[in-house]
Amino acid sequence: MIRKKFTVKGMTCSSCSAHVEHDVAQVQGVIKVEVSLMTNSMIVEYDENLTNENQIIEAVVKGGYLAEIYVRNRQINQKNQKEEKQKLRKLIASIILMVILMYLSMGSMLHLPLPKILYNHDEYAYLNGVLQLLILVPIIILNFHYFKNGYKRLFKLSPNMDSLIALGSTASLFYGLFALVMVVIGVIKHNHALIDEYHMKLYFESAGMILTLVSLGKFIENRSKRKTTEAITKLLNLAPQKALLLKGSEEVEIDVDDIRIDDIILVKPGTSIPIDGVVIDGTSSVDEASLTGEAIPVLKEKDSIVKTGTVNLNGTIKIKATCESNDTTLQQIIDLVEVASNSKAPMARLADKISLYFVPIVIAISLISFTIWMIITHNFELSLSFAISVLVISCPCALGLATPVAIMVGTYKAVSYGILIKSSESLETLYKVNTIILDKTGTITFGKPHVTDLIAYHISDEELLKIAYSLEKKSEHPLSYSIVNLAEEQKLKPYEVSEFENILGQGIKGKVNGQMIYCGNMHLLKHSYDQEKYQALTKEGKTVIFVFTENEVLGMIALKDEVKPSSIEAIKSFKKLQIEPVMLTGDNQEAALKIAKECQIDKVIAGVMPDQKANTIKELKNKKQVVAMVGDGINDSVALTLADVGIAMGGGTDIAIESAEVVLMNDDLTSVATAISLSKKVINNIKMNLFWAFFYNILFIPIAAGVLYPLGISLSPMLCALAMSLSSVCVVLNALRINTFKKKEKSK
Repeated sequence: MIRKKFTVKGMTCSSCSAHVEHDVAQVQGVIKVEVSLMTNSMIVEYDENLTNENQIIEAVVKGGYLAEIYVRNRQINQKNQKEEKQKLRKLIASIILMVILMYLSMGSMLHLPLPKILYNHDEYAYLNGVLQLLILVPIIILNFHYFKNGYKRLFKLSPNMDSLIALGSTASLFYGLFALVMVVIGVIKHNHALIDEYHMKLYFESAGMILTLVSLGKFIENRSKRKTTEAITKLLNLAPQKALLLKGSEEVEIDVDDIRIDDIILVKPGTSIPIDGVVIDGTSSVDEASLTGEAIPVLKEKDSIVKTGTVNLNGTIKIKATCESNDTTLQQIIDLVEVASNSKAPMARLADKISLYFVPIVIAISLISFTIWMIITHNFELSLSFAISVLVISCPCALGLATPVAIMVGTYKAVSYGILIKSSESLETLYKVNTIILDKTGTITFGKPHVTDLIAYHISDEELLKIAYSLEKKSEHPLSYSIVNLAEEQKLKPYEVSEFENILGQGIKGKVNGQMIYCGNMHLLKHSYDQEKYQALTKEGKTVIFVFTENEVLGMIALKDEVKPSSIEAIKSFKKLQIEPVMLTGDNQEAALKIAKECQIDKVIAGVMPDQKANTIKELKNKKQVVAMVGDGINDSVALTLADVGIAMGGGTDIAIESAEVVLMNDDLTSVATAISLSKKVINNIKMNLFWAFFYNILFIPIAAGVLYPLGISLSPMLCALAMSLSSVCVVLNALRINTFKKKEKSK
């Protein structure tokens, strides 16, 4: 299966994106397609054995749009700004012409100063109308894209918002031309009754006002949307475009894209780190807030890992590149944000389905309202006004923007706090979470336990440590590092180990000096042991590792981990959010209960194997609980996948991060509470947007069609154009309120 991103051009409303999505979904081999009106892009998952990118592009083109393979370009924002300036110039010209047009059309009614010849209702009665037409023509030319795109979509039987605007403006224009012809006939025939009937029924100002107000609304909407899409640009700009490559003693400035693995890069104070790497020389403090959301600088010295886009504050450091520019952590974050922004929350599916049929339904309502009012009133002008009003007031854009704008703002806001949300589905599920399962080591605790006790039998403490060191040196478990560090501090030399094996969830084994040695927990132990000593250690909240052979126990190594202060705060936050925290750990019951008591966790499930973790999650889900799992290790990967939402701590293993839907760039559990709180704000915002988008169309389309006309209430096409423009703008501005979200400050 291949996942590829495309740029789609020509979309103007949610009806367009719905049609593109529908057309591409029909291509054989396409598994999933998501089209974003916000970013004018499309992500397609497809079977490369059944289709290819050319066939996908062809499907888009057949539907009347353009598509091409997405290429990330740092200069794209500059291009967009140029296009925006051109649109602004056209808009200003349209507004000036519209004001003149309105002055001419309303002047005599409001007794505004006009040349006397324009007040003449006899031989020059047509002159005012001709001037209005002449001013309307350049407005039409400036906004001709509505007619071009609208009728193109209409003829392809997939009309969009441009089609509604084009139809409404065209109807106003042609009725205006009809009225002008009738005035001319009245002048020629000296028919004053005919002149009086039609000289105030010129609809030219309606056509001009519709085009101008819609363009004004679109401009404001696009400016507001740009504030959200600038998030990607800001992330791109975190990484510098140049780097200092060291060639011997020579410093050479190169493009970041030219950096290769193992290149030595010099990073001076006050500059951004251009590539992921390892410090090989120098010491400095690095501001990692752009990636982790943490404001406190981090000390970096030899062997420390540094990331692209973080800022070197005070010392000069040399780093060895561990990847190329396309594979940096920052680039992965950008990719995740783009994918999340393109994805669609389940609650948006209804809006998508409606968008597909929205415009044809509106056109049908417009024709029906025209027909009904013609039958009732026999008044062509009134009936046409209602028909045009229906076309112009309908707003598929509000429906289409309700979800993606909020998702994009929300995902970028999450990134600013060091939280990566991989999809909008994850965001929506986070909102529903009512049970959160927490791994103990590395999640609730620091994950850096220290050895507190060495209890040896038949051998010395040093020999016990040396044997354990020889095996643990080959393991990646957090407990292993503690034993290795202690042994290396004591400058012990490890034995040669053969037939090493990692026994998932239990421990490790390997041959040392020709004898099979085991290091692990109670599940691995095969012999009787000093239960009294073991229980005394576990009551102190310590984790015990047994070292034994096939025949006897060689000793016990006790380790203790400390609870992160932030974990205690996080547990309080979960409870305030009415989410039940559950500790799920492979550690012994006594040690788990000690930690749980310190954190005020009421429910503890200890001594579980990796598959039992998965079973626990299944049981909770069967009880209709919405479960989030937070973990950081290989042992957690299955559980992370099975949970409704898997959350991986940033310091965890790659496999855990791959298995999770949410990734924390830091090891602070309060970030989970922040992610859940943010999800609630985003989803509530989406609900509000969808409600008002539906409410707007459901309420105003019937009013525009004239249902309240018998009560003396009606909407002119000009008011309808203004209302339609404002509806989209309001949806975008409402979504931008998510930027006001602030995470809870840590207690001091």
